[in-house]
Amino acid sequence: MANAPTNDAPMRRVLVVGNAGAGKSTFARQLGSKLALPIIHMDSHFWGPGWQIPDAKAWREKLSALAASSAWVMDGNYINTFDIRMPRADTLVWLDLSRGICMRRVIVRTIIGYGRTRSDLAKGCPDRFDVDFLRYVWNFPRNQRPRVAAAIAQFGSHLRVTRFGCDRDAENFLAALGAH
Repeated sequence: MANAPTNDAPMRRVLVVGNAGAGKSTFARQLGSKLALPIIHMDSHFWGPGWQIPDAKAWREKLSALAASSAWVMDGNYINTFDIRMPRADTLVWLDLSRGICMRRVIVRTIIGYGRTRSDLAKGCPDRFDVDFLRYVWNFPRNQRPRVAAAIAQFGSHLRVTRFGCDRDAENFLAALGAH
């Protein structure tokens, strides 16, 4: 899926969205490196130590300040903040991988990283088994995919949207950037 408007303007503010385990953080790091743009991992800004959820108003203010920057690659869904981020973005990359791939990756990364904090998370937020989170990943195609599409329609008609259903397409996209 690539829609509106397709132009040759450089990507300066890119949202990377998709299910947990789709590869958002990895893709964002690679894209940011190719475009020489700073990376904003939303999870590292949202969560407090011990997986504490911030005050909603403070979170939206913090996110507004992050989105106001002139250039970034921002990974993370936080669907209830698309009204802040999409209007500021020029490009949206949607990693829309299968439920099975995402579940497998989340489970493997949790096993491998259990008790350790990943670089894209806030300090004090170690990987852990969380049944509610696994349920979220499993139900993402049914519950969240329509919300992402609706948000694009509502807040992102100006965005260049690229939707990848497999890793190979995302890898080819990144490789093509290096070919210019």
